[in-house]
Amino acid sequence: MTLWFILALMTAAAVFAVLWPLSRRGGQGRSGSDLAVYRDQLEEIERDLAAGLIGAQEAEAARVEVSRRLLAAADQTQNSAKTPPSAALWRRRAAALMALVLLPVGAAALYLSFGSPHLPGAPLASRSAQAPEQRSIESMVAQVEAHLERNPEDGRGWEVVAPVYMRAGRFTDAVRARGNALHLLGATAEREADLGEAMVAAANGMVTVDAKAVFDRALALNAADVKAQYYTGLAAEQDGKPQEAGRIWRELLARAPANAPYRPLIQSSLSRVDPDAAAPGPSSDDVAAAQQLTPEQRGEMVRGMVDRLAERLKADSSDLDGWLRLMRAYIVLGEADKARAALADARKALGEDADKRKKLDEFAKDLGLEG
Repeated sequence: MTLWFILALMTAAAVFAVLWPLSRRGGQGRSGSDLAVYRDQLEEIERDLAAGLIGAQEAEAARVEVSRRLLAAADQTQNSAKTPPSAALWRRRAAALMALVLLPVGAAALYLSFGSPHLPGAPLASRSAQAPEQRSIESMVAQVEAHLERNPEDGRGWEVVAPVYMRAGRFTDAVRARGNALHLLGATAEREADLGEAMVAAANGMVTVDAKAVFDRALALNAADVKAQYYTGLAAEQDGKPQEAGRIWRELLARAPANAPYRPLIQSSLSRVDPDAAAPGPSSDDVAAAQQLTPEQRGEMVRGMVDRLAERLKADSSDLDGWLRLMRAYIVLGEADKARAALADARKALGEDADKRKKLDEFAKDLGLEG
């Protein structure tokens, strides 16, 4: 209501600015005053000439200019006298009508066509300070939150908004959202692990006792859940058990696909508890390059790497990936007997782990080793 009152005042001011000049009588009175001024100027020229203030040539030039202006003013006065008063009055009334009717109507039409009369007000500074994408995300979150306030039993809504809370750094809200989704939609390993992740984020990266219990529940539902396994290893590291953390993360790496997006995170975490894991042994490219060197150079470059890998596997024999690299290094170096010995040691070390034994046997077959 206040907005429309202000707009009405602005329109009235605009109409008044148009009507004010039309209400004044100008033409004839002004021309008459101009004639008097020009006559006074001619008399002033004569007085200056008589007093010797200007020369005769200058006085003549001034008379010609003032006379020209005097004749022009006289012609204008005569033309104005010939114009019927009714015609001038009609033109003023037409202009006033246009100002009174067309100006407000045109302004209203333009506003309704291009304006937003129903849009709530918003300070320009706050709108300019936010990027369009951020305003879009906040608008979406606000809509979801309003929906969840009306429908708190909508588990899917809680599950949708939780990752947005995580990206926005609203970890406490993320814990609440993921807890509600878990309660309403049912327990799965993924939902349990997601809840634990939010709890760790809310605790500034610490795996609390409650968060560890959540990850344990996730692993009970799915022992291969990557997120739960990773945070279980992180809990072991924070509890002062680096060897246990390294074992968990090495097993996770051994099962991870080569292009898994989480491999760099796990490798970085593993390097904290086991510095040798950053360079655990020679790759096939490293050993192939060593074949181009002299025997002495090859021995200096490769033997040390292979020996360190073999020693580390004695301390942690559950590292399937390490056994595979060791066997491949022996084959490339032409030491098949050592590769077979490493295969036998690996089978003993991996014990009853069927998944690891299967990968080990397939790799040995590819290398051409006897079963």
